[in-house]
Amino acid sequence: MDAAKLSTHSSRKDEKGSRMINETFVASTPKGAYEQAVEKYGSEDLEIVSAKQLRYDDGELRAEVVIAVPKALFMERSFGAGALRSKESSEEEELLGEIGELKAQLDEMQQEMKNEIIGVTPHTTVAEEVKALFIKKGISPEWLESVLSSLVGTPLVEDASLLVSYLLEEIDETLKVREEDLSVQKVVMLVGPTGVGKTTTIAKLAARYAYLLDRPYKVALINLDSYKVGAIEQLAHYADIMQIEHFAVATPDDFKAQIEALEGYDIILVDTAGMSPYDTHKFIKTVEFVKSETVRELEVHLTLSATVKYEDMDDIYQNFSFLNLDAVIISKFDETKHFGTLLNFMLLYRLPMSYFSIGQEVPDDLLVASKEYLLERFIGDVHEG
Repeated sequence: MDAAKLSTHSSRKDEKGSRMINETFVASTPKGAYEQAVEKYGSEDLEIVSAKQLRYDDGELRAEVVIAVPKALFMERSFGAGALRSKESSEEEELLGEIGELKAQLDEMQQEMKNEIIGVTPHTTVAEEVKALFIKKGISPEWLESVLSSLVGTPLVEDASLLVSYLLEEIDETLKVREEDLSVQKVVMLVGPTGVGKTTTIAKLAARYAYLLDRPYKVALINLDSYKVGAIEQLAHYADIMQIEHFAVATPDDFKAQIEALEGYDIILVDTAGMSPYDTHKFIKTVEFVKSETVRELEVHLTLSATVKYEDMDDIYQNFSFLNLDAVIISKFDETKHFGTLLNFMLLYRLPMSYFSIGQEVPDDLLVASKEYLLERFIGDVHEG
């Protein structure tokens, strides 16, 4: 039976200053969990915080969707209309406690920033300098500490050049690549945030499979993006140029039926709506397509921009990982010279890379992913530092 559990210890304020409460709903599917929240609160005041899939102690796989709701609404629906007034006497004490906690966090952040600056004291060690350099270039302090802690007392920590080389080797070993395999029929679905270039990347993949490999593969395109104005027309335009079949579908049942109708095709490429990590409705709808019981293998590739911001990484992963990601396609290599944050994403979440989109030209600016290509650009950035 679907069940909901409460996380009342987690609260914050929204952009208007209203206090928000996080509540976690658990169900066998994300749609079921979200429907629980709608049943309790209605749909207008809901904000999805995160969604993930967990295997519980009983062996069952369940979906957890965390919803943020205004505190007043939470108190009313959870404890009755008079609950908020009964709690007002403790508001001042709660506020003082939060101010004290915030001050402690600010003090800790200031100290961390000082520790990350190269040469902050005359006694900075070689290891600290190298760590600070990699942090400055976007690599997570936690990942660096996990590697450096095993080197304490060894000659490596006394030689900057050797230590940098060692860290680069560790990065190389941690990175994963998903090899291109066209030996079986498959469906390849691209998902990702808005504006990362999914449609253009699909066009590049279609051209690669249909015209640029050892033999011409039979390719079809499916578009699920009914939100973006012109999205279907853009993909249809590419399809017409390449003389490739193109279809637009609106429901999971239509999606399943269309895939069955394309039985003779080697590869079916699926374009989806670009989503903010907080776009509840698009997210839930895309999950329904991913969960469709199709007659052939479905691969889900997250399309991630090389310009990804450090502060957005966790939100992107926590939300899109719920779609059972198989690999990452990295786009917009041509729009940045700094690859540390991107590299950090791959190190922390250990998703294999499949393709790199390195420019705007279709089909030329697409490469099969390689560690060497990414590391060469990161090393150039490190040396500039």
